[in-house]
Amino acid sequence: MEAPPLAVPDYGGACLDGVVPALLDRAQREPPPWIPEVAAQAAQVVVLVLDGLGWGQLQERANLAPTLSSMTGGPITSVAPTTTATALASITTGHPPCEHGVVGYRVHVGEGQVMNVLRWTTPASDARESVPPAEFQRIEPFEGQRVPAIIRGEFRTTGFTGAILRGTRFYGWRTTSTLVVEVGRLLREGEPLVYAYYDGVDRVAHEFGLGEYYDAELAATDELVAQVAAQLPPGAALVVTADHGQVHVGQSVITIDDDLLAETVLLSGEGRFRWLHARPGKAEWLATEAHARYGHLAWVRARTELEDAGMFGGPLSAAAVARLGDVAIIPFEPVAFLDPADTGETLLVSRHGSLTAAELHVPLVALGA
Repeated sequence: MEAPPLAVPDYGGACLDGVVPALLDRAQREPPPWIPEVAAQAAQVVVLVLDGLGWGQLQERANLAPTLSSMTGGPITSVAPTTTATALASITTGHPPCEHGVVGYRVHVGEGQVMNVLRWTTPASDARESVPPAEFQRIEPFEGQRVPAIIRGEFRTTGFTGAILRGTRFYGWRTTSTLVVEVGRLLREGEPLVYAYYDGVDRVAHEFGLGEYYDAELAATDELVAQVAAQLPPGAALVVTADHGQVHVGQSVITIDDDLLAETVLLSGEGRFRWLHARPGKAEWLATEAHARYGHLAWVRARTELEDAGMFGGPLSAAAVARLGDVAIIPFEPVAFLDPADTGETLLVSRHGSLTAAELHVPLVALGA
C-alpha cells in the first residue's frame, strides 16, 4: 500500500497557535478571516477548549450536538504531534511547538529519562524540581496577560499547568456546573477574555472508544456548551475549539521488532507518534529498517526530515532537539506502536498523535449573545 501524503499543520494560518493571538489583539487589528466574525467583533470572549473533539467526529455526529453544529466557523488544524501537551501549549502561548518546546506527550529530559509531560513525572520521581516548568517552557502564556483560566481543580499545582498557564488567574472546577458558574461570574465582572478547558470527551474516547459512550459524552458536552453560551451577556461571544481528534485503535497495538529495539537507547512520544532514540551511528539504519517493516502502516521519518518539512512550525531549538528521538513512526492506519515502558498506554481504546485528518482537524466555531 502506498502511503498517503503526510500533512503539515497550517502554522501561520488557520491553526491552533493563532487562536489566542488573534483574540487578544482583536481590538487593535483585524483578526484573520478564519476567526468567526462574531468572535472578532465581540467585547468579551470565552475560549472553551474541548479536549479530544475532532472536526470529523463532530461532523459525523452533528445530530447529537445541536448547539455546536449551529455555531459559525469550521475546521482548523492542530499542531504536531496532535497530542494534548503540545496542542494546549500552542493554544496558550500562541506559538508553534518549535518555539515553546513542548514537543510531545513523553519527551527525553536527559540521562536516559523520559518525562510524561502531562503528569510531569519520570519513572524515577516527580520532575517539578529536576525539570522546572518555567525553564522547560519559557514563553509567557497569553502574551503575559493575567487571563482567568478555568480548569479542573486538581490540575492547579501540576508541572504542566506551571508550564502552560503560569501567570494566569486560576479557577478550579470540580463539576461542569462549577465551570459554568465561574464563566458567568467572570463575564459579569467584565473580563475581556476567559479561558476554559473541559476534558470529558477525551477521557471517554480513551477508555471506551468512539461508540455509544462517546456519543453520550458528546451529547452531554453539547449541553455544557449550551449552558456556557447562556452565560454570555450582550456583545460577548463563545469560541469553541479542541486540541486534537481521535482514531479508534482498540487492540491494534504493534510491538516494535526486537532487533530494532536493540539499536535504540530508549523510546518516547506515544503510540501514534513514536520516537526511536538511536544508538550512536544507527539512526540511518533504524529509519531504513523501520520504513521497510512498517511503511505500509505508518509514515517513517527522520527528525531532520520532519523539521525540514516544517512539521513543528520552524527550526527546532537545541533544547527541543534533545527532547526528541532520531526516527519517528507516525501511523496513518488505525494502529499504535507500543513502548513497553509506558504500560498505561496499552489500555487506551481511541488514540491520537498522528497527522491523519481525524486527528489533525479540529473545530473553531463561535456564537454570540
